[in-house]
Amino acid sequence: MRIGIDARELCGRSTGVGRYLSGLLDEWSSQENQRRHEFVLYAHTSLNYGFDSRRLLFRTVPGDGGTVWEQIHLPIAVRHDHLDVLFAPAYTAPLVGSIPTVVAIHDVSFLAHPEWFRTREGLRRRLLTRRAAEAARAIIAISEFSKRELLERLGIPEHRVHVVPPGVKPFVKAPSTAAREPRLLFVGSIFNRRHVPDLIRAFAPLAERHPDVSLDIVGDNRSYPHEDVQQAIASEGLNQRVRWQQYVSEDALHALYATSRAFAFLSEYEGLGLPPLEGLAAGLPAVLLDTPVARESCGNAAIYVPLGERLAITNALEDVLFDENQRARMLAAAPAALAKYQWPHAASRTMAVLKQAASPSQPVSERE
Repeated sequence: MRIGIDARELCGRSTGVGRYLSGLLDEWSSQENQRRHEFVLYAHTSLNYGFDSRRLLFRTVPGDGGTVWEQIHLPIAVRHDHLDVLFAPAYTAPLVGSIPTVVAIHDVSFLAHPEWFRTREGLRRRLLTRRAAEAARAIIAISEFSKRELLERLGIPEHRVHVVPPGVKPFVKAPSTAAREPRLLFVGSIFNRRHVPDLIRAFAPLAERHPDVSLDIVGDNRSYPHEDVQQAIASEGLNQRVRWQQYVSEDALHALYATSRAFAFLSEYEGLGLPPLEGLAAGLPAVLLDTPVARESCGNAAIYVPLGERLAITNALEDVLFDENQRARMLAAAPAALAKYQWPHAASRTMAVLKQAASPSQPVSERE
């Protein structure tokens, strides 16, 4: 089978969807039973991904990588490559063309909370994602929560939506948490739904009680309406205790996971929420907002807090950093939570969906 892949998320600085796609590609490149397939990656510029050119072909399609590129230039390019199926890993896909398409829709926050998006951007996302979902042969959701959202908000027939949780790779091998610094870590793009200013304000009393505790925030600010993260840090007098970096290298991120002691992620809406799982794989129990998808993903390996309850959040942050009984309980629950997120299974299951889309008479199965 010849599989085309929209690889734009691997250009420049890869974030959530880029990590998702690179995880799949790593497995497809290494699995012996996938060697009979050909993969063609399409992007508008070079990839920030060390792919094996013997297994993965790369096509540069001129353009800026935006909507016009996706809807006009990409369909023209793929038409000449005799593809069996096209995989779009980031919400939208070409709406014209005869090639069967599989699209991964990670969440529908733009439908659930349109107030978080600028008018033009929200309209574009709602229109293109809805049309892509209607046109696709199959849709991949990354959690049961995300599937329910797709069924309810987009009206997609259930048989066309397949739940395929992504894998999680540990950033630290066999971590030892006993000697780690009392450092709290947040990783992820800063959106309004993740309540980073609330995290900073809840952290402030903890900083007063524990002179050696600190908070690292890693993520670029994509909030709308705009949240002034630096002002939130300054207004709490935390310039020496909170470090905000919009982007760090992979090595620096590994070091943060290796030296931190706990994770915080106060998100009220996610399709899944990979950062807390990556933290858990590195031995960092988490404080999460109490949402259905957070409990689906992390189970008993986190402390859950209500939205807006600053005192409860502060107390939970203190527990996850210093209460050894709580920490032991959550870390003991980590293997069961992480067992659902394995890249070999995600890659095999996604391949089964792609094969079924290319040959609709073939049922989707767990393995080939």
